[in-house]
Amino acid sequence: MIYIVLSIFCSVTVAILLKLAKRYQISIIQAVTVNYLTALILCYLFFKPDVNLIHSSAPWTIYIALAILLPTIFLFLAASVKNLGIVKTDIAQRLSLFIPILAAYFIFKEDFNQLKFIGLGIGFAAIILTFLRKQREQQSTSSKWLYPVMVFVGFGVIDVLFKQIALYKELPYTTSLFVVFCLSFFVALVIVSLMIFKRETKIQLVNLGCGLILGLFNFGNILFYLKAHKALSSNPSTVFAAMNLGVIVLGTLVGLIAFKEKLTLVNYFGILLAICAVILITLSQLNAI
Repeated sequence: MIYIVLSIFCSVTVAILLKLAKRYQISIIQAVTVNYLTALILCYLFFKPDVNLIHSSAPWTIYIALAILLPTIFLFLAASVKNLGIVKTDIAQRLSLFIPILAAYFIFKEDFNQLKFIGLGIGFAAIILTFLRKQREQQSTSSKWLYPVMVFVGFGVIDVLFKQIALYKELPYTTSLFVVFCLSFFVALVIVSLMIFKRETKIQLVNLGCGLILGLFNFGNILFYLKAHKALSSNPSTVFAAMNLGVIVLGTLVGLIAFKEKLTLVNYFGILLAICAVILITLSQLNAI
C-alpha cells in the first residue's frame, strides 16, 4: 500500500509544482524538456532497459504519437493548473480513464456490465458539474475550458496508446517506456531550440532546476505505480481505485487549503460524483473477473 501512497504523493506534487511555476515565472517548456531528460536517465538507472532489443518492427507509430502527445499535453496540464487550479485539473486527468474504457467498448468490442455503464454516466455528469461556474464567471473563463478538455482527452488517448504498448510482448514495457522518454525529450528539445532561435525564451538555471524536480516526481509517480501493480498483482482494481481516488481527494484538499481555490456547491457535488464513478468502475472490473 505504501507504493500507492507514494505514487499519489508524486502525482499531486507534479500539479503543485506546475501551480507554483506561475508564481516564480518558470518557463514550462524548458522545465518539461529537462523533466523528460531526468525521467529518461532515471528510467535507464532503475529499469535497466535492454536497448539491443529495440528493432525496426517495434510499434514506432505509437512511440512517435506518444512522443508528440506527452510534452504537448504536459503544457496543457500546466495551463489548466495555472488557470483553473489543481482541483479541477486533477479531476479532468483522473476522469480521462473514461476514454480508454470507451475505446475498449467501441473499438476493441469488450463486453460491458451494467455497473460500468452507470459509472460512465455518473462520470460524465461529474465532469460537467465540477467545471460548472457561476454565470458571471463563465464569460471570463469560457476560453479556459480548452485546457481541462485537452487534459481529459489527451491523457485518455495517451492511456489507450500505453495500453497498446503493453500488449506488444516482444519488448518489455519498461524498454518501450525508455524509448518513449527518449523521443519525448527530443520533441521537447526541438520546441525549446526553435523558441530560443526565435528569441521567444532564453535558458535560465531556475527553469532547469524546476525541470529536474518535476522529472523526479513525474518518474516517481510512474515507478511507484508500477511497483504497486507488481506488489498487488492479484488485485489490480485496488491499485486502480486507490490511485484515482487518492489523487482526487488529496488534490482537492491541497487546492482548497494551500491555494485557496474556490469551488461552488455544485462543484463539490461534481467531485463527489467523480469519486462514485471511480468506485463503480472499479466494482465493475471486479465483477468482470
